[in-house]
Amino acid sequence: MLLHIPDILDAEQIAQFRTRLDGAEWADGRVTAGYQSAQAKRNGQLREDDPLARELGAVVTDAVLRNPTFFAGALPRHVYPPLFNRYGEGQDFGMHVDNAVRYDRTRQPAQTVRTDLSATLFLASPEEYDGGELVIEDNFGTHEVKLPAGHLVLYPGSSLHKVQPVTRGARVAAFFWIQSLVRGDGQRRILFELDVTIQSLTASGADADALLSLTGVYHNLLRQWAES
Repeated sequence: MLLHIPDILDAEQIAQFRTRLDGAEWADGRVTAGYQSAQAKRNGQLREDDPLARELGAVVTDAVLRNPTFFAGALPRHVYPPLFNRYGEGQDFGMHVDNAVRYDRTRQPAQTVRTDLSATLFLASPEEYDGGELVIEDNFGTHEVKLPAGHLVLYPGSSLHKVQPVTRGARVAAFFWIQSLVRGDGQRRILFELDVTIQSLTASGADADALLSLTGVYHNLLRQWAES
């Protein structure tokens, strides 16, 4: 399931992020890539232990966990601390698949995170740069994603994906991974669609007994599929 979630950050937050990030010290992005990905990766990235990355990453984590659409789509068990990257002119990231497991070293001992889902939060508006589309391949075809600043795309970590070369300006984004309570993408899709339907029916004033029954179905499926 590929999910576009608007307004994770508001305009004031985006402006604050960009002021801080424009003066940041960008390292070679290959430092966090696996062997295969490093061959295709050309960008700048804040070091994982950079205090600025930790500070802004905490804001992003808090924002996504408070977002009901993100929560319904991801059913997060653990959010890997967000990282930040920058693609300048001529930089790109060729087709790759994310590592299946990451190690969150902000916790002691380090905690393993299975990357069920990948997320990209756009921090530059589409008018600021040319190119830089996130291209995702899944069972439903190929998708090009280039969203407004503050918007996020959530997609299966198992997907092949790439970032097209930037030909003007700079593409700035946060990216991170999520281990979900529900491992299977198909099961998460069913739960998400059921959750959205319940919310819509609730807002329309649907029959209370029917809503109670439908909510029970949702939680019984979640109880069956969720990992402890």
